[in-house]
Amino acid sequence: MKSQLTHLDEKGDAQMVDVSKKDMSARSAVARGFIQLSGEVVGLLKGPKGDALQVARLAAIMATKRTDELIPLCHTIGLDHAEIRFGLGPDVVGLEVTTRCRGATGVEMEALVGVQIGLATIFDMVKARCPEAVIFGVHVVQKIGGKTGHWTHPDPPGGSEGFEWL
Repeated sequence: MKSQLTHLDEKGDAQMVDVSKKDMSARSAVARGFIQLSGEVVGLLKGPKGDALQVARLAAIMATKRTDELIPLCHTIGLDHAEIRFGLGPDVVGLEVTTRCRGATGVEMEALVGVQIGLATIFDMVKARCPEAVIFGVHVVQKIGGKTGHWTHPDPPGGSEGFEWL
């Protein structure tokens, strides 16, 4: 019986997917997530000392480049680009990561890991002022490339209404 999951073999054992016969092609992915904070803390992030977002940006970029070290069966890829964008709402910060490469496998995991580490970094920096902060809605917005072509999330989680994207 063939497994329905690509990272399991016929016996159900974990395996790294063989991409050696796949064509190299341009691939990209966008992932997004949110952290709910108090309005006061979001105000601090908007201020001139909002360096927390720059630290989170660097953490997200670093995470995209190290995804294969964090996710056991993830391929090592030559990441060509990682773009980090923030959105600020009244009590929410959004983080969007776009990743690109030319390769035989997609870059969704790199985008997802970048979002999660970036948001965790924000949490770390605000937890003393806002211990009730909640990370939510982490998802792939879209992916482009490979045999499945262009895919866009059909029903993305809410959270970015009224955002000022920076």
